[in-house]
Amino acid sequence: MFQIQSRWLATGLVYISVLVAAISAFPVKAEGEMKPFILASASAGKIADRLEDVKSALAAKGFEIAGVYSPYPTARIIIVTNDALKKAAASHGRAGYIAGQRVTLTEVDDQIQVAYTNPVYMGAAYRIETDLSGVRASLDAALGAEKEYGPEQGLTEQELRKYHYTFGMEYFDEPNDLASYNSFREAVAEVEKGLAAHKGGTAKVYRIDIPGSKQAVFGVAMAAYGETGNKFMDEGFIMSEIDFKPVRSTGHLPYEILVTGSEVEALHARFRIAINFPDLSMMGKNSFMNIMPSPDAIKEALTLGAGGDILADDF
Repeated sequence: MFQIQSRWLATGLVYISVLVAAISAFPVKAEGEMKPFILASASAGKIADRLEDVKSALAAKGFEIAGVYSPYPTARIIIVTNDALKKAAASHGRAGYIAGQRVTLTEVDDQIQVAYTNPVYMGAAYRIETDLSGVRASLDAALGAEKEYGPEQGLTEQELRKYHYTFGMEYFDEPNDLASYNSFREAVAEVEKGLAAHKGGTAKVYRIDIPGSKQAVFGVAMAAYGETGNKFMDEGFIMSEIDFKPVRSTGHLPYEILVTGSEVEALHARFRIAINFPDLSMMGKNSFMNIMPSPDAIKEALTLGAGGDILADDF
């Protein structure tokens, strides 16, 4: 684990000046920029007052609710899918991550922020060619759309398709390999078993099977109990460090495990975190440095949840 942590620290220190220079060179607003989240509304109330209305509005626009969970007391996350998302998820061998979009209700200063992930942004990040503007329009119609938010500066489709946080950090096509089985069926069954047993502090939030493709995506909650007991994989701890802006990015959760064929993988946390928080600083308060051990801790938790083995040379 020390080796990987040292790599992140060394890489960050070497290239921090390059990153700062790149950020400062960004235009104020470039045409086609997108942000990862969309704020639907913010109003006084409690989550319990809004949850059923939000679910009903989503169902009325053709969305299927794949799962609902509460990562911490001030948040509820609804994972939705539909035929268009499932079709996009079948468009290439690792596109399954797009199948579930997250709708969130977050209590902040006596207000309820209703928000959702931007499927067009996520589709570009996952290198999907399918036009997902119709899914975006359906979410807008169901819940409203006050503004896109997340980083101060958005990213273009071209930037998202080749995105990584900085030099030496992982891209979309550099996932964590969690486990390998003899068949797709066995792989899915073993992930189900591992999550049901809360291996590594994991728990199943949802599962979406991708029609016409040997892919299944699982949403995974992570809490610091079980074999690891490691706060750096705990989603509540991680979000307390990185999700600090007035409009919360709760839709970063949950993490995913993807079964593709007989292989089981997860997006590398250095990509998975950065794609939703691309302007998170490398050092200082509320920075990547505060969660430096998290990529290894997340990989360990998800490996155990997938039924995989922890090998010393993996960390």
